[in-house]
Amino acid sequence: MSLWAVLPIALRGVLEVLDPYTITWARFLASTFLLGGILAARRDLPSLRAVGSSRVLLLVVATLFLATNYVAFLIGLGWTSAADAQVLIQLGPILLSLGGIAVFRERFTRLQWTGLAVLLAGLCVFVAARLGDAALAGRGLVPGMAMILLAAVTWAVYGLAQKQLLHTFRSTHVLLCVYAGCALVFAPFSAPASLLSLDLPHAALLGFCALNTVVGYGSFAESLAHWEASRVGAVLALTPISTLAIAAGVDALAPDWGVGQTLSWGGWIGALLVVAGSLAASLGAELPRRAASAGSASSDAIAIATSAEE
Repeated sequence: MSLWAVLPIALRGVLEVLDPYTITWARFLASTFLLGGILAARRDLPSLRAVGSSRVLLLVVATLFLATNYVAFLIGLGWTSAADAQVLIQLGPILLSLGGIAVFRERFTRLQWTGLAVLLAGLCVFVAARLGDAALAGRGLVPGMAMILLAAVTWAVYGLAQKQLLHTFRSTHVLLCVYAGCALVFAPFSAPASLLSLDLPHAALLGFCALNTVVGYGSFAESLAHWEASRVGAVLALTPISTLAIAAGVDALAPDWGVGQTLSWGGWIGALLVVAGSLAASLGAELPRRAASAGSASSDAIAIATSAEE
């Protein structure tokens, strides 16, 4: 959760010197080599020989929508702020859950429906408060928020595709195929030569962003081996507040970096409602312990988030 909370702050730093396509291509390429190297060392690389055309199509859908998610989030982040992005992206898991109800006929408990209503209300309050801030009038806040919302929608579609793929592949195999596919998608739009001109601080930030995908999501997967998915989701619901706290700390230590986030009372109320709604939606899930210990579909569904921004 801490790694995901600090990621948008690091990405904004890298955006000062690199375009979104090169950043995204570098992150996917590094993730491909790191995860591929781990699986190769374990002699556990995926095989696509016996995969049917329908599964290949699902892999293509997952790849294209995750690629759109990454670049839309990054473009939106450049127009808004780390806090805006983290609050608005919370819509992604809710859309994924609603998609599970529509596609896989899953069920919500009463507490989860209440959490959904609170989260949506919080998003409305947060957006209204941010748009009402006169100081932000010329910053392209509306298109930035629209791109973050697009990132949330495309992540949910990706998640539904991956959940279906988990009936055939393990999550690590799906991720390796998707990472490699996304790296290929962004290769024609990236400028690898620009990486050579990075100074040490920005190179370190890009390296952190690249490692964040594998290390952060590896920690996430390990947490699922010890905790119920609902408890993991409850911790992850604290990400927006953590981003605000980290940004405030960085701003106190290095005010010249300009990462501090000033929210009105309406913005804070909206953000807290989003967190409360997300907590209720996570803790309201009925996840029997035996399902988690048996490596059930509930754990696999939560594993979808191993590539969300998040």
